[in-house]
Amino acid sequence: MHDKIKSDHHESVLFNEAIYALNIDTNGVYVDATLGRGGHTQGILDHLGKSGRVIGFDQDIDAIKYTEKNLKDSRLSLVHSNFSQLHEKLEKLKLIGEVDGILMDLGISSPQIDNADRGFSFNKDGALDMRMDQSQRMTAAIWLRESSEKEIADALYQFGEEKRSRIIASTIKEYQKNKDIDSTLELAEIIKTVVKPGKNKHPATRSFQAIRIAINDELKMLSEALDQTISILKKNGRLAIITFHSIEDRIVKQFIHKHSRPKQLPRGLPVISNNIDHLNFKDLGKVKPSSDEVRINRRSRSAILRIVEKC
Repeated sequence: MHDKIKSDHHESVLFNEAIYALNIDTNGVYVDATLGRGGHTQGILDHLGKSGRVIGFDQDIDAIKYTEKNLKDSRLSLVHSNFSQLHEKLEKLKLIGEVDGILMDLGISSPQIDNADRGFSFNKDGALDMRMDQSQRMTAAIWLRESSEKEIADALYQFGEEKRSRIIASTIKEYQKNKDIDSTLELAEIIKTVVKPGKNKHPATRSFQAIRIAINDELKMLSEALDQTISILKKNGRLAIITFHSIEDRIVKQFIHKHSRPKQLPRGLPVISNNIDHLNFKDLGKVKPSSDEVRINRRSRSAILRIVEKC
């Protein structure tokens, strides 16, 4: 097994497990759909021969620039794009149906959180930004200003599972009558006035997650990307997905259930022919971090790695 890689203070979660899950062919073609700081990408490259290839995707230009500077390898191609564009970009590279494995490490990376200017952290003061792709118009500050109280409440409940979504939304809109909310700590303090801290959880945790998901349209992008993996992978190709919260994991689990062959058909139940087309994967199960990894890297505690193989 390969040692875990630290890249710019970002520990790749479930590193060994994800690399193992891809069942790497030394001459294969692999896609890291969420490049980040290149930890998993480096791990894949380390298992490839001279003719192997990795295509790394990220919508965050900082991630692309970091990898260009720190991971120089002729077998690596970088694409500045959201993974919802996987099919389009790989089609241009003539790789549809030619990919041996796809890895998705969802959520937010440590460098993004640690950089106050990106606006993801409720512990550091910075502009209320939260854009994964810095070229898009919609920041968290603009979204809060332009969204209605109901839209904010709905997003906090749906994307953050925040039980106090309505009172938070009401408090935000009341505050905005006098002043726009422009900074991360400003928003965090507003939320703290109506949400009690949980055990080891900041009062703003769920709300910040929800706003980030809303402005980046993360769940829609995830669903689109998952659907595209079916045609991109070759037979026996692997798809490995790491999620960090229940909302994302539910989408992945439903996708796998919809497109996987059942382990065993109920006795006497005929196979309906028109359903055969969408049974594209064999479900290889899920993996959670070891207690040692959770102790070393607290961010990994909620991670789940799900693995499927193309039939």
